[in-house]
Amino acid sequence: MSTKEVEWDGIPVPRRYWAILAIAMGITVSVLDGTIANVALPSIAGDLDATPSMSIWIVNAYQLAIVVSLLSLSSLGDIWGYKRVYIAGLLIFSVTSLVCALSTSLTQLTVARVFQGFGAAALASVNTTLIRIIYPRRFLGRGLGINALVVAVSAAGGPTIAAGILSIASWPWLFAINVPIVIVALILSCKFLPSNPVKDSGRTFDWKSGIMNALTFGLLIFSIEGFTHDMNWKVLLPMIAAVFVIGYFFVRRQLSQTYPLLPVDLLRIPIFSLSVGTSICSFVAQMLAMVSLPFFLQHTLGKSEVATGILLTPWPLATMIAAPLAGKLIERVHAGLLGGIGLSIFAGGLFLLAVLADKVSGVGIALFMVMCGFGFGLFQTPNNSILISFAPQNRSGSASGMLGMSRLTGQTTGASLVALMFVMFPVDGTYASLYLAGIFAFVAAVVSFTRVSLPEPELLRGNAKKKS
Repeated sequence: MSTKEVEWDGIPVPRRYWAILAIAMGITVSVLDGTIANVALPSIAGDLDATPSMSIWIVNAYQLAIVVSLLSLSSLGDIWGYKRVYIAGLLIFSVTSLVCALSTSLTQLTVARVFQGFGAAALASVNTTLIRIIYPRRFLGRGLGINALVVAVSAAGGPTIAAGILSIASWPWLFAINVPIVIVALILSCKFLPSNPVKDSGRTFDWKSGIMNALTFGLLIFSIEGFTHDMNWKVLLPMIAAVFVIGYFFVRRQLSQTYPLLPVDLLRIPIFSLSVGTSICSFVAQMLAMVSLPFFLQHTLGKSEVATGILLTPWPLATMIAAPLAGKLIERVHAGLLGGIGLSIFAGGLFLLAVLADKVSGVGIALFMVMCGFGFGLFQTPNNSILISFAPQNRSGSASGMLGMSRLTGQTTGASLVALMFVMFPVDGTYASLYLAGIFAFVAAVVSFTRVSLPEPELLRGNAKKKS
């Protein structure tokens, strides 16, 4: 194996701006498509003669495809090149988006969503790695701040954007609108994205690990979904057993690999593993809140759909302010401290919503939403900076994949926990979800503060030295 080391410190402007725009456009549509179809499920089910329960697969197929392929595609990025994987993802996403829009049956739409998920996974697997090689070392936090902003706003704004599209067009346009956006992103990517500055010529993809990874995480998601939807225990228990058995052999195989698909080598670094844990907890909290809040505002507080949309809007707007701000602060403040402060604000906003939302005016609710969005945005950028900066440059794809897996695992778990809260607390399920979200955010804040005693990555420390 030969590794070609290259001194690399970003690409110059204005090429850098066009490159980050290409990434932002691709990530926006891929994250949006994880939630944008939710609003239209009743209409889609009616048009395609499908039952409501079967129509859920339009959403689940997309998420499942991402989960089972993300780490494998991250590894392929390290081997084949991050730019190649990203462009391949854009091509797959554009074609499958068009197929989704033209689908005339639930089966056709579901299959198209599976392949669309593979395209989205390719984009998510290398996007933060590309930012690492696009931005100079001293400005890495700013680049990751922009990326965190795009992901957070896209995830939170999906239902609102879907409602806007459906107010003037039918459900196929939810998918068709992706095509021109992705074509522009594809043109920009081909012209402005840099190739890998480091490549391992002797490294090959571990297909056995790829299959074991897909089975482990795929069965895990199926088990979580089955538990929250009262799946027969005769089916659920063998599935859970299979997760542990396959997962055991998967992890055991990774421990013996030079370049493990699941980056166990990076997870041995305390601050890296703690950052993965805080990321999962933060997205569990976010999804608990974002799924339960519409029910809370409409059913518990009696708000209309329009009022609900207006009251939810301050969350992504606050994130838009906090994420880039955190990207600049990370150059001076320890990432663990900055993340802990952000998570504390996030937890405070969630608890205030649970305790006081039915006692204050709409302005008060909006302020609590601002706290949630600002705190979440303030946490994500420094946390992502740790995850990406600690990996050697030829392992950046693995770190990027782990970042994406943390988000997906947290979001999937959070959505399932909302369903569980509604089953356990039929009357107060929305309150229970918000309290549980606050607990997850608080625990993550405590863990984040413990990272202050641990050394930051050399890359971030180098930024601080340059600024001092």
